[in-house]
Amino acid sequence: MHHTGGPGWRITMDTCGPMLIALYIRDVADLAGAGHPALSHMAPHIRAADHSQLTAHLGGTDALRDQWEHWWGRLMAVHPAMEPPLNPPDFGDFAGMPALQRVLQAHFGAALTWSREQCSAYQLLAAERETMGGHKVLADMVQNREMELGRSARDFTLTIVEMPLAEARAWFIEPDRLIMSQHLLDDQQNFLSYVQPVVELLV
Repeated sequence: MHHTGGPGWRITMDTCGPMLIALYIRDVADLAGAGHPALSHMAPHIRAADHSQLTAHLGGTDALRDQWEHWWGRLMAVHPAMEPPLNPPDFGDFAGMPALQRVLQAHFGAALTWSREQCSAYQLLAAERETMGGHKVLADMVQNREMELGRSARDFTLTIVEMPLAEARAWFIEPDRLIMSQHLLDDQQNFLSYVQPVVELLV
C-alpha cells in the first residue's frame, strides 16, 4: 500500500484481494462485460470454463451474471472488506445466490491461489516504485493544481485500487475511487490522462 498526502488530503494506492477473487470468478465464468464499471479481462488471461451444466437448474448464465453483479456491487460498497464472507466448502452466505455459490464451490481454490499470487506480485511492484520514486507524480499533480488555483487543496481522499487488468486504463467510481490497471503508472502520459482530471476535480 502507498500513501501520498498533504494537509487535509490523501491518495492511497493498493490492490484488493476480495476483488481479485471476484474478478477471477467473473473471467472463469466468462461473464464478459459484467458489473459496473465493466472492467476489462484480467492479464494474464484466465481460461473460461463451461458452467452450463453446473448452473442449468439454477437459472443458467443469466442468473449467474445477475448474482455476480450483485456480489460485485456489495464488494464495491464495503471495499476493502469481503462481503458476504467466503466460507468454504459450502459458502453458506451465498445460499441466496445459488448459481454463483456453485461456481464458487468449483473454483474457489484456484481463485484464492491466483489472487494470492497477484497480491505478491503487486507487493514487489509497489516496493520497486517506492525505491524508484514512482509515486511522486501523485503529489506533483496535487501541487500543480494548487498552483493553478492559487489555494491549498480541499480536504479529500482518493483511493486507487490497482488490478492486473488487460486494458491499460482507469475507471472512476464516484465520488472518490479509481479502479486502475496496475501497469498504467508505467505509461505516465496515459496515467495522467485518466488520473489528472479526477485529481483536479477533487482538489
